[in-house]
Amino acid sequence: MGFYICKAISVGPFRFNLSKSGVGVSAGVKGLRFGTGPRGNYVHMGRGGLYYRKTLPSGSTGRNQTPNSPELQQSNTEIEHEPLKEIESAHITHMVDSSSADLVAEMNANRKKVRLWPFIAVLGAILTFVVFKNSETPTLALVVAAVSVALTIFASVKDSLRKTTVLFFELEPEIEALYQKLHDSFGQLSSSSSKWHVEAEGAVKDRKRNAGATSVIKRTSISLGIGNPPYVKTNVSVPSIPVGKQTLYFFPDKVLIFEPNGVGAVSYPNLRISVESTRFIEDGSVPRDAKVVDRTWKYVNKRGGPDKRFKDNRELPIALYEDLNFTSDTGLNERIEISRVGHGDGFSSAIAMLAKSI
Repeated sequence: MGFYICKAISVGPFRFNLSKSGVGVSAGVKGLRFGTGPRGNYVHMGRGGLYYRKTLPSGSTGRNQTPNSPELQQSNTEIEHEPLKEIESAHITHMVDSSSADLVAEMNANRKKVRLWPFIAVLGAILTFVVFKNSETPTLALVVAAVSVALTIFASVKDSLRKTTVLFFELEPEIEALYQKLHDSFGQLSSSSSKWHVEAEGAVKDRKRNAGATSVIKRTSISLGIGNPPYVKTNVSVPSIPVGKQTLYFFPDKVLIFEPNGVGAVSYPNLRISVESTRFIEDGSVPRDAKVVDRTWKYVNKRGGPDKRFKDNRELPIALYEDLNFTSDTGLNERIEISRVGHGDGFSSAIAMLAKSI
C-alpha cells in the first residue's frame, strides 16, 4: 500500500497526474481510475487529495526486463559480488593424451636441458682477468677474451639446438586445405577490434545497484598472432592464442599448450570448442565493431528504468559479444571473448573438420 498527496489536471475524460517522478495519464470514474505513469501501470482509488494506488504487473518485454536477463555480464570488479571463480586449466603435466605423449615428453626433456653458455662466459671472463693481471702485455689477454667470446657464442647456438624440437609436416592436399580454413577463420577472429582472455567469473549480489548484471568477469585484453612456440622449429605457420600464463598453438593435428614450466598437448578429436553470444554491460568505450543491442542504467529499478535516488546514474550500453570456450577431458579449460559476433563458429567448425580427418 502507498498513500501520498498529488496534483491532477483533467482534460475531458483523461486526467494528467503530476508528481516528482514525472507525468502520467489515467481514465475512469470518481473513486476508481486506471492509468500509466513513470512507474508503470496502476489502479488509483480515493478522493479529496488522499489516494491509494497499486502498481499492476506489466506484460511488456525488452528493455524493462533488463534486471531479469540472466546473461548480462559486466567487468567492473569493484562492485559487490560473490568470490570470483577462476577459469583455468589443470596442471600442464595432466594435459597430455596418448597420441601426443612421446612428443610432449621429448619437448619437456629438451626444455629442461641446462644451458652451457653462461658457464663458459663466466669462465672466460675469469680467465681473461687472470691473464690480464699476470701478463706483461695486454695482447695475450685480448686473445683469451676473443676466444672466450667465440666459445660463448658457439655454446649459445649449441644450447638452442639442444633445447629445440623440430616439427616437420608433409600435409596431404585435403589436410592442407582444412588447415588453410583454420587460418582463414583465425584471421576473422583476429580482425575483431577487441579480444579478451576471461580469467574469472562471480555472481553479482545486488543487481539493482550494478546495472542489472547477473555476473562479473575479470578479463585481460589479448592479441592473437601467428608464430612458432619457443624452442620449436616448424615448416608451417601456427596460429596462437594467449590465455594467461599459457599460450595455445594450433598445429595441423593438435593444439600445443605452452607455459614457462612445461608443454602440454590436446589432439583435435579430444578438443571441444563451444561458442555462445553474451550480452555485456560496457562501462567504458564500446569496440567499433561491436553491436549495441540495448541500454541500461548504472543503478536500475526493479522495472529496468533508472533509479532516481542516485544523482550520478548514467546510461550504459549493452553490447553483444561472443565467447569461445576451450575444454578437454584432460583438463584444458580456457575462455576468450571477442567483440565481433559470428566469427567463432567458423573457427570451431575448422577444428571439427580437422578432427574428423585425423
